Amino acid sequence: MLAKATWWPRRRRPRPIIRKGRVTTHDGGPDGAYTGRVRATKQREQIERQATLTTRADGTLRLAVVADTHAAPHPALLDCLRERRPDAILHAGDIGDLAVLDALSEAGRVLAVRGNIDAHARDLPDVLVLDLERPTRAGPPELALRLLMTHIGVYGVTLRAEVARRARARKASLVVCGHSHVPFVGRDRGLAIFNPGSAGPRRFRLPIVFGIIELGARSVALRHVSCETGRDWAPDAPG
Repeated sequence: MLAKATWWPRRRRPRPIIRKGRVTTHDGGPDGAYTGRVRATKQREQIERQATLTTRADGTLRLAVVADTHAAPHPALLDCLRERRPDAILHAGDIGDLAVLDALSEAGRVLAVRGNIDAHARDLPDVLVLDLERPTRAGPPELALRLLMTHIGVYGVTLRAEVARRARARKASLVVCGHSHVPFVGRDRGLAIFNPGSAGPRRFRLPIVFGIIELGARSVALRHVSCETGRDWAPDAPG
């Protein structure tokens, strides 16, 4: 059973305002404001892959989740990851220089999706469906958790419709995403949502953090860790 959501942004992101062939978005939040010409673009088909991780003998597993490093991860990130000894590391996109993934691999196996700045990462998928399985004494392993990871997963505090449809079709119970740089734990459309925040350059006054998914014998806990203090992070915590 997934742990109860700990917090989520208070404001819902407004829809873009379109006037005379131009689009303006502004929410006063992390994305700030942008004005530019409206272009009709054909979206390429997303590449999806599947992967499986097996829990430890006691049925537990720890995942570190990183996102939005933009080729410049916080200098303390790697040490923070090593200290927590994850069984694997997920990167939810906007990697930047792919050498970032090589560096992260010093702390554990890395599974990544590409973000909107990662067109050069042709070997990476846009969507990863990850199964966490527990071995059994006899017979096939049992599924403990299935998550879907993609870079852009939410609109404000709401799951994007196409992401929710894909997650449901794959029978995932947790969506992991990045993009906004906002550390976020929530629930929408019957699915848990986890954004680890950004472990790269600071945007506005947002914290520099990464996430932890802690799979226990009967539950899943989601939390954030500050790269600046090395301690667990919450909205009202320093750093």
